Amino acid sequence: MTEEVALAFSVSRNQAYLLVETSCALIRRLPNTLAALENGDIDLYKASKVSQLTREVSDEVAALVDAWMAGRLAGRDPTAIRKSVDHAVQKFDPDGYRDRAEQKRALRHVSLDHEHETMSKLSGYLPAEVASSVYASLSRAAKARRASDKTRTLDQHRADIFAERLLAEDGRGAPRAHVHVYVDLLTLTGAREDPATLAGYGPIPGWLAREIAADPGSTWSRLITDPLTGQLLEASPGTYRSPASLARLIKARDRECTHPGCHRPAEFSEIDHITTWARNGSTDHHNCHAACKIHNMLKEEPGWTAEPTGNGGMTITTPTGRTYTTTPEPLHDPRPQPEDDTPPF
Repeated sequence: MTEEVALAFSVSRNQAYLLVETSCALIRRLPNTLAALENGDIDLYKASKVSQLTREVSDEVAALVDAWMAGRLAGRDPTAIRKSVDHAVQKFDPDGYRDRAEQKRALRHVSLDHEHETMSKLSGYLPAEVASSVYASLSRAAKARRASDKTRTLDQHRADIFAERLLAEDGRGAPRAHVHVYVDLLTLTGAREDPATLAGYGPIPGWLAREIAADPGSTWSRLITDPLTGQLLEASPGTYRSPASLARLIKARDRECTHPGCHRPAEFSEIDHITTWARNGSTDHHNCHAACKIHNMLKEEPGWTAEPTGNGGMTITTPTGRTYTTTPEPLHDPRPQPEDDTPPF
């Protein structure tokens, strides 16, 4: 259901999950919160704070929390509501809260969320005391650096120190990074200002692509495209496509998971068949694509089908019969052959 809602509303899988989860919780377990929503005392976002913090408790505990919160919703901001719900859960389910806290601490991880104008957000899901200590350490170092360098704000110093610490291989050396940038030759030389593509992020301006390419530590790989379509033809020298070279071509062509609405970079996705090998699917660039583990497995679920349309494109059919067609974006706009037959770049 989550996958269907995501496709129908053109939202991410996580956003769709939150919509479905909140709706089910309000109807089944949180009548007082639902009443506050219907009366206009709170909006859906505030209601989701109640449903999220009670998702793992029993129906009995959820009912106690919902009743306790009935007079504590109207006129309060989302953060205040979240804190009150957290207090109520601890109050009515102390043992369960402790068990869940131990499980959550085992789920610590780091996540990457891409935003606009060349920026992204890197965040860590950590135990509260660890995250607080990390932030305090960054703040102390930033204040010390700010004392001698007023050209950057305290926030800028804090962010720069954060990046330096993470990227230095031994904690002391110069930062190093490994990213994939796809840039047109004319843009790379400065003759054109078409956007380049940062894998997993999306379009970046030509000036930034040139800065990355000019870095002494950067390495270049040649990608050959069809000038008439912009689609990738070759990602390695020669014409024979071994499985390794086929994988390189597909990752370079797709750049990210090909399922609609999923933007996991192809470097961290699986390369697999659209029509499975067990169903006589061919191993070539037409029937193979990049897909994250979740969406690679989804096409094998009952009611879901995927049919290749060529060059990594596919048509997805959901259990309710809806269809969605997706195809890899070309690396550049089509370039018609010049009348004098001069080979284009």
